[in-house]
Amino acid sequence: MIDRILDIAAHLDTVLWGPWTMFFIASVAVFLTLRSRFFQFRKFPFILSRTFGRIFQKVDVGRKERLTPFQAVSTALAGTIGMGNMAGVATALSLGGPGSIFWMWLLALLGMITKTAEITLAVHYREVGPGGGLHGGPMYYITKALGWKFLAKIFSFGIIANTLLSATLLQSHTVGRAFLAGYKLNPYLVTGMMAVITGIVIIGGLRRIGSFCERLVPTMSLVYIVAGLAVVILRYPRIPEVFLSIIHSAFAPVPAAGGVAGYAVMAAIKNGMARGMLSNEAGLGTSPMAHATAETPHPFDQGLWGAFEVFVDTILICTITAFVILSTGVLAGGKTGIELVLAAFSSVFPIPLATAVVSFCILTFCLTTQIGFFIYFETAVTQAFGPKTIRWLKWVYLVPGVAFAGFADVDRLWILANISVAVCAIPNLFALLALSGVFLTLMKDRLEGRNLYLTNLTDETGPYVKTAFVAVKAGPGHAGDHQ
Repeated sequence: MIDRILDIAAHLDTVLWGPWTMFFIASVAVFLTLRSRFFQFRKFPFILSRTFGRIFQKVDVGRKERLTPFQAVSTALAGTIGMGNMAGVATALSLGGPGSIFWMWLLALLGMITKTAEITLAVHYREVGPGGGLHGGPMYYITKALGWKFLAKIFSFGIIANTLLSATLLQSHTVGRAFLAGYKLNPYLVTGMMAVITGIVIIGGLRRIGSFCERLVPTMSLVYIVAGLAVVILRYPRIPEVFLSIIHSAFAPVPAAGGVAGYAVMAAIKNGMARGMLSNEAGLGTSPMAHATAETPHPFDQGLWGAFEVFVDTILICTITAFVILSTGVLAGGKTGIELVLAAFSSVFPIPLATAVVSFCILTFCLTTQIGFFIYFETAVTQAFGPKTIRWLKWVYLVPGVAFAGFADVDRLWILANISVAVCAIPNLFALLALSGVFLTLMKDRLEGRNLYLTNLTDETGPYVKTAFVAVKAGPGHAGDHQ
């Protein structure tokens, strides 16, 4: 039965991730890059100064239903830094070859502005609940700004599928495979423990999720970066060769040799872009739901964290994984997924140390992603079925990871992730195109210091930026006086 479902999924994957989908994703990113006059490249130092430069800035958040900007970005990074950075990159390499990394880089650099736009819009069009809690995301700006309720429903159902397939199923499955390979632990036991920990954290609500991610995400990222750089430094003579292989195979087919299947250019593009979007989520529409809960003075301020996320996730962490695998030469061994990552570290470090590093990183990466993604699941379920349903459906969130723990064919499970990414991304990308003018208005409003759309003005009563689809909501005449 499962094999039949996965066969159908493979056909659907081929349709959803055809050339037109990849062209559409790239086109939206290029369009926003051109309309913003290459903002993410021109103003990269400014982005870093307004994000990384303010990580330790204290922000007072009086309501437990809200997060600080850093808690919001930590929660979003918890969702982005996961198995996609390790097992996802390894799978992209095994299916698409070294060239997939080039296309992952390209999509990330362009996608920095895509993620900035979707987060900015999510904060601008968010809603304040009765208890002061903030709720936002693509389903809100699709409905409020465009009036496309049907498209918002499709997006919400896509998010539900994405969270169940990518966040709970694949995150848990990756950890289960890692601990089975490293310590011979039963994957059902491992995934069961992850489900228990996730349940304990999500019961505590938004603030507990944010606090958990705020503490663990920086630590786990630093451990993996240091360990990965150590491997790359020890294999530094092969770095030029790795660069050349990435560039060459991005544009030219690689013939089968040495037991490695030949890689086609189209496979490199598809796997690089699909895994890249699953990893950094630029255009996917998930991270905006976490960022919409942040206590931030202006929508564009929070949007800048999106560009920072993409840079850290893909340009830094995914690249380290790729260089660890390619510089150690383990790609020719026929392994895939987390087993390939483990083989790469084990070729340099003693096996016990390599196993410990990979196990710690994959456990923390996947656990924080599983926990962080619950915010997206809760937002989508509330939007699709009403606020009362989450009381019961939240327990469904914990099931898929345990149910599929013993399934061994990793590559076939990744097909499900590809489908869930496409179903979320396509409606969101259409909305971003339609609302690109609104994003540019918000960006100029902040950069030029007019501040007509500060959150203390828009959260409760508006004003909202006028679009071609809805009337303006009237606002204060001199909002800039409130900065």
